Amino acid sequence: MHPKLFNWFLFLILCLVWGSSFILMKEGLKQLSAYEVAAMRMFSGGVVLLPFAINSFKRMQRKDLGLLIVSGLLGSFIPAILFCVAETKIDSALAGMLNALTPLFVITIGALLFKSAVPWKKLLGVLIGFGGMLLLFLAQKADSANSDVFLASLIVVATLSYGLNVNLINRYLKHVGSLDIAAIAFVSLIIPATTVLLLAGFAKHDFTDVAVIRAVGASVVLGVFGTAIASILFYMLMKRAGPLFSTMVTYGIPFVAIGWGLLAGETIGQLEIVGLLIILSGVYLTNR
Repeated sequence: MHPKLFNWFLFLILCLVWGSSFILMKEGLKQLSAYEVAAMRMFSGGVVLLPFAINSFKRMQRKDLGLLIVSGLLGSFIPAILFCVAETKIDSALAGMLNALTPLFVITIGALLFKSAVPWKKLLGVLIGFGGMLLLFLAQKADSANSDVFLASLIVVATLSYGLNVNLINRYLKHVGSLDIAAIAFVSLIIPATTVLLLAGFAKHDFTDVAVIRAVGASVVLGVFGTAIASILFYMLMKRAGPLFSTMVTYGIPFVAIGWGLLAGETIGQLEIVGLLIILSGVYLTNR
C-alpha cells in the first residue's frame, strides 16, 4: 500500500475506534464508578501489552524509561479518569466534540513550552477553536449549568494533557518504536490501576449480574482496543506523518461519537453543532 494511503487508513481506523470509546465509557458507567471504568481500561490495556513490554524493557535506555512512564500518565491515565468522571453527567457526544480541542493544545503547548514557531494563521485557528469551546459550554442546559460546565472543563484539561504528551513524545522519544512506547507506558500503569480498583471496591460487585458483566466487558474492550491497540496505531501514525496530522484524528472522532450518541438516544442541540463546527474550523486553520 502507498505510504500516504496507509497513513489515511490508520487515520480512519483511529477515528472509528476512538469515536466509539465515548459510548463504551457510558456503557461501563451504568454499573461501575468513573474510577473503576478508567482503572479497568488502563489495567486491560497494560495486561494485553505485557508480553511485548518484556522485550521493550530489555532494549530501552534508562533515560527514556522515566519519560515513557510520564507519557503513560499524561497520555492515558489522567485523561481516562477525567473523561469518565465527566461522562457521569454530560453526553458522550459532547465529550467527543470537546476532544476536538486536542490539536489546538498541541500547537499552543508546542509554542509556549517547546518554542515552536506559530504563524498568525495558527494563532487565529487556536483562538477560533477556543471560541467554539466556549459556545459548547454555553449550550449546556441552564438547570445544570454549573455542574455541566465544570465536568466539561475536565475534558478540556484532558485534551491539554494529550497535547503535552504528544509534544513530549515528538521532542524526546522519536527514536523509540511505537510498540515500545505503548507497551512500557501502559504496563507501568497496571499497578496504579489495580490500586484504584481495590480502593474503589471493584471486587464487591456481583459478577453474576449480566448488567455488571456487560459494564466490565465494555471497559475491557475500551482498554484493549480503544487504548492499547489504538495507542500503538496513533504513535505509528505520529512517527509517519507528524504530530499535527496525527492529532487531526479529532476531526473524525466527534462525528463518530455523535452518531453513537444519537443511536443511544442522546439529543444534540443546534448550538452544540455550531460550536463543534467552529472548533473544527479552528483546527483546520491551525493545521493548514
